[in-house]
Amino acid sequence: MRAVVIDKPGDPDVMHLVNRPIPVATDHQSVMRIHAFGVHRYEALTRAGGSPSVKFPRVIGVEAVGELSQISANSALKVGQKVMTMMGGFGREVDGSYQDYALVDDANLYPVDFAGDWVTLAQYPENFYTAIGAIDSLKLKAGQTLLVRGGTSAVGLATIKLAKVMGLTVTATTRRQNQLAALIDNGADQAVLDVDNQLDTDAQFDGIIELVGTVTLTNSIAHLNPGGGVSLIGLLAGEWIVKNFNPFTLAGKTLTVFDSTIVQQSLIDEMFKLINQYQLAIPIPRVFKLADIVAAHKYVMASRELGQVIVDND
Repeated sequence: MRAVVIDKPGDPDVMHLVNRPIPVATDHQSVMRIHAFGVHRYEALTRAGGSPSVKFPRVIGVEAVGELSQISANSALKVGQKVMTMMGGFGREVDGSYQDYALVDDANLYPVDFAGDWVTLAQYPENFYTAIGAIDSLKLKAGQTLLVRGGTSAVGLATIKLAKVMGLTVTATTRRQNQLAALIDNGADQAVLDVDNQLDTDAQFDGIIELVGTVTLTNSIAHLNPGGGVSLIGLLAGEWIVKNFNPFTLAGKTLTVFDSTIVQQSLIDEMFKLINQYQLAIPIPRVFKLADIVAAHKYVMASRELGQVIVDND
């Protein structure tokens, strides 16, 4: 089988396509035939050496969609069953999606109900799961207002799509004037500029999903209605620590964090119920083949196009 191996971190050219034996199932690990996967900017960060916990050599890639080619001795799943996998150390502690077959712990294999093609399916795992988890964490009801801060990211776009069919009124933000119309085109009711970490509006919201991160968190809290909440799910600005934070700004409001490393099959099932019912999708600007993974990384880091880049393994 083909595998993209990184022996030591560096620029995209450190990724080498090699031949390896197909792995063999164990008592608690099954073999997944990977048909497609999304390529993320944080994977490029790992490839460059920005994830100190990742040890090389490594096959990176945190998510994949495909089918089971071998099942473990104790698996309740079946050969040929359509599944996705994400997180759980995939592509970080163990070899991940940048290969034809992967040995995956049964606890990290999630059956999916989806009749479309593999490339279309590959946009959903991390993007839509993070989105629905964040929406769920805010406990909003139909008719309430939601701000998606960082709306042009893939997770932001997925959040817009899901929130709208769940009956919420959605405003989304961008730092670029020329992408305001694209947010409306992708389903947002309103689009707002984020200028120097300040929203260009006086509007208040019942809930805010914060993807930009710690640098805008205080301003997001200031735009909450009484009783509203912020769910922090991203750090697009690249900073981990909130500077000069006054916790009393949260009086009568809530702050939570949704972490997609905690995966629930019930939430995946709810997600695909909505995806199938409403034909939800975000843009897929480019599809690459596994042999072109270097070009895929260069494109992901340079492109300003909205959506999720996919690698098609077939």
